[in-house]
Amino acid sequence: MTHLSRSLILGTSILALAACGPEDLGSPGANGDINIGDIDNSVDNSVTNPTPTPTPTATGGTVTPAAGCPTVGADPLINSGTITGPEGTWRVCTLPSVFTEDANLVQVPGLLYAMNGRVDVGTDDGPTDDASDGITGNTVELTIQPGVIIYGATGRSYMVVQRGSTIDAVGTSTRPIIFTSQDNVFGLTNNTSSMQWGGLVLLGRAPVSDCDPGKTTDTFPVPDANLIACSQELEGALNPPSFGGATPDDDSGDLAFVQIRYSGFTLNSGSELQSLTTGGLGNATRISYIQSFNSSDDGVELFGGEPKLDHFIVVGAEDDSFDIDTGAKADIQYGVVVQRAGSGDNALELDSEDKDFDVNALPRTNAQFTNFTFIAQGSGSQAIRVRGDADLNMSNGIVVKPGAPCLRINEEGLSTNGLDDQGAPAFNSMIFDCDTTSDSGQNDINPFLGAGNSFQSTSLTTLFVNSATEDAYTPVFDATGLSTFFAASTFVGAASSSDTWYAGWTCDSPTVSFGTGQSCLALPVFN
Repeated sequence: MTHLSRSLILGTSILALAACGPEDLGSPGANGDINIGDIDNSVDNSVTNPTPTPTPTATGGTVTPAAGCPTVGADPLINSGTITGPEGTWRVCTLPSVFTEDANLVQVPGLLYAMNGRVDVGTDDGPTDDASDGITGNTVELTIQPGVIIYGATGRSYMVVQRGSTIDAVGTSTRPIIFTSQDNVFGLTNNTSSMQWGGLVLLGRAPVSDCDPGKTTDTFPVPDANLIACSQELEGALNPPSFGGATPDDDSGDLAFVQIRYSGFTLNSGSELQSLTTGGLGNATRISYIQSFNSSDDGVELFGGEPKLDHFIVVGAEDDSFDIDTGAKADIQYGVVVQRAGSGDNALELDSEDKDFDVNALPRTNAQFTNFTFIAQGSGSQAIRVRGDADLNMSNGIVVKPGAPCLRINEEGLSTNGLDDQGAPAFNSMIFDCDTTSDSGQNDINPFLGAGNSFQSTSLTTLFVNSATEDAYTPVFDATGLSTFFAASTFVGAASSSDTWYAGWTCDSPTVSFGTGQSCLALPVFN
């Protein structure tokens, strides 16, 4: 779940946010600082893992280190020597703490990029794209080429794309971009490893809620002036970055064919990042073909904005797989959730209303899912949880959590204020392999069922792919009427029996195999 801590600052109404997750650390070696030598490139010192974890020796790998670090832009990389793991020995090129000008991270055989702490892409340019907000930042475009591998050299390493800046990280189906941990490089991870570095954060200028200027209006849409004054901050970080504004079609760049492994380090008490965190993300941003693997918190958390996601896979998240709140208007198609057995809370949690105030938050959270498969085999009490008056529409999907409720609605989840209200949750053309009710009325899904739903046992292959049984279930609901983002579909679930969209760019694990042949415990070697 997500907790929001709030403090009003006159004129800007900045709010702090935090996410909660597991309290224990995931594996050794991930929480100390990496020892970086040769900061002036004069000596080729090696990178060593912090005590007590020893530096592994080579185990027959074929990788040989690149000769040096490339020039990627005006901000120089630090040649931090070499690092050795099962694949061989790599050259380590450490990213600057702030990209001040456009940069292009190229894929070089035998080279890894490292984050030695927080890395900012640009500096905050404020809630508007002109000087009217009184904030003048430095806007930057960071390009990351297919096949690039970036790892967090400390637990507190994470990347933040600031408001006004963009990231162009587009891999391919055979050469994904990988964000991972130092332990993964050393070959020290296992199928339950997590919390080894921070994660990737994208911030934009689209509307967010849960602040006084956005809540005290009696009209919707909320006036632009209110939204511009309604910003939030990423809690737990020094000099926390802000997000939010009045630009629904803001563009933070493109993210596609990307793996984000072993994330979720605790930045501060109770403040964890997840694989991907978005804040005020505009609908012009592309997020496609993403795999979150073993986040210690959520797989992805969407704070406000109008995020659009497709072909998004969450494996092994230890809190919620999808977490959506703070007024987000989220459209998601072709989503896959596979929890580790006995680990992880909800496949989906969404929240809207801030209970610290006496009126409902505006804009109101509205999540729309179509063509998805949730394998909710974690420790959570239900598959889907709706809190605080959030709106939800789910269609053409499959939810699997045998013996437990499909849905829980609590904390006045059905109250309305007449503003930005899409009505009660709605479920159409769904296959549910879970319980319709439990002893509590708040877990009764029946009042929200629309057309074409079925409660039945599933016979999915490789955990999430339709068998002939699921393929034979013809959807009767057309989700294209909900959003222009959605494509028409003739099947339920995220993957029909003939689909292979998930293969090639993903990594496999004992939790679930995507038929790629690349283990999440190892690094791919691209020449």
